Amino acid sequence: MEAATIKQFDVEVTNRSPGYNLPQKVGDVLWLPMLAMALMAFPIAVILGIVRADEISTGGSAETIETLRHVQVGAMFIGFASVFAAISFAIARILGQFRKGGGDLQEASGRRVVTLKMPVTAKVFLATMMMAMMTLLGAAVLHFVFAADVSGTTASLELSAERFTVLEGVRRVGIAMYLVAITLGLATIAQVLRFQSSRVRQLPAEEPRA
Repeated sequence: MEAATIKQFDVEVTNRSPGYNLPQKVGDVLWLPMLAMALMAFPIAVILGIVRADEISTGGSAETIETLRHVQVGAMFIGFASVFAAISFAIARILGQFRKGGGDLQEASGRRVVTLKMPVTAKVFLATMMMAMMTLLGAAVLHFVFAADVSGTTASLELSAERFTVLEGVRRVGIAMYLVAITLGLATIAQVLRFQSSRVRQLPAEEPRA
């Protein structure tokens, strides 16, 4: 019965633990720097928001207020891109721990090492996460570019407002893609747990390798 359960998965068989794959190595290295970047970007965005609110309350120039709107949102979404990246990299890191830990356990038990190949959900997770990151970072960069292009003329302010509206839609698409990617990452973790549970129950009945 357990052999049939394992056959439900696409696996590779080796004599030694395969360790981390490349995305998992990247996730292990980058999840903390991304979190640190988010923790720096969010306070900066809050400070910029306070400065902009003060400009509005004291009757500051329309050019300054509009410029700060772009800069503040740009900083905020660098934070969002970073924190979502940190979550995604942490998921990759967790998957790496399962992959390496499961392989190490099987190798130490003297059995063949059966490892789950990268599921489709993991591949789509990686692709969607990268697209989401590029979308959010691209929108954030454009906010800074458009902020530098603001002048005090009516035409410039109207153009800036239109650009802000367009980028708002782009940002929402980026966030939606990130949430889909995270969901796929969590689904991959669930699949890995199912596989490893089946494999662990199979080990006692399996002959040690020669």
